Amino acid sequence: MTRNIVDVVVRNAQAQGATRVVRVRLIVGKMRNFERNWVQNYFDRFAKGTVAEGAQLEIDYVPIVFYCNACGATFQIQMGTGQRMHCTECGSDDYNMITGGELLIKEMEIA
Repeated sequence: MTRNIVDVVVRNAQAQGATRVVRVRLIVGKMRNFERNWVQNYFDRFAKGTVAEGAQLEIDYVPIVFYCNACGATFQIQMGTGQRMHCTECGSDDYNMITGGELLIKEMEIA
């Protein structure tokens, strides 16, 4: 996944005539389980020798939010807690995730 991010960053930076990428800001859903340090380490590895080498990543995390199809409530469940997955309002198992799976490049600072 991180290699794909580097590829998109490099392609867009080159298309804009950039000689260097200074900073990349990502929007990442908590469901993706991206650890900031690991993502930066892999980004550095894949960006070596490109215009993105040395770029700093900023990550804005989006919480995991569900919509209950039974009662219309929205609710959050912290992953990895062992908590049963159900609507916190009515107890239904009929729900859809509405946020938390995002992976977007929000902005890049180039030179």
